[in-house]
Amino acid sequence: MGWRPSRRLLVVIGALAVLLILAGAVAWWTGNGKHAGATPPKPAPSVSDSPTGASPTRSAAGDRTPAVPGPPPVSDPLAFARASAVMLWTFDARTTSHAEQIAGMRAWMTPESAYADWHSVQAQVPDPVLWSRLKDNGQHATATVSEAHFPSAFKQALTDDPTAITQAYIYAVTVRGKTQLAWTGGGSGAEDRQITLAVQCRPGTDCRLVAVAPRVAP
Repeated sequence: MGWRPSRRLLVVIGALAVLLILAGAVAWWTGNGKHAGATPPKPAPSVSDSPTGASPTRSAAGDRTPAVPGPPPVSDPLAFARASAVMLWTFDARTTSHAEQIAGMRAWMTPESAYADWHSVQAQVPDPVLWSRLKDNGQHATATVSEAHFPSAFKQALTDDPTAITQAYIYAVTVRGKTQLAWTGGGSGAEDRQITLAVQCRPGTDCRLVAVAPRVAP
């Protein structure tokens, strides 16, 4: 079709944006006890993969810690995507309200409204009715990440025209990992997880989340 490399990169990003609107599959939040047989993932070298959604605790002063910890101060898109995936895959319905979960996730978003697709991120959280059922069942999940990489199509576009990224500095990153789920009565399960994220990392600023894609790019 003879597209210019710069246009090809914008098409890759644009295609992600279209797919993002379809995001919203949240069946994993309900924890049906499905066990994963994969080898336990290795910890990330640059960003902690410790569960970020553990039960909120109180400091010595009695203040409640955030239900969803804020974004890390990193400028590497791979590191930020790893941290974002852990944040998205971690929750504790026992101690965190639906509103608190949503508010905490929103703090990770880019402030540039021209690029932010909040709908795709918010869609990762069940609606308030389902969240109340998760709370009734005492459901909670922690997450670890095994690896993160740039999808091949995205890397090829950058190779063809490295300057094309400079319009918005948005990177596509595919992340793989695992969630550990538990609920009242001693029930538990594990699931392998994978997600493709769009993250914005402008030079001299910390990265922020742009959007979530509903399927994983190769």
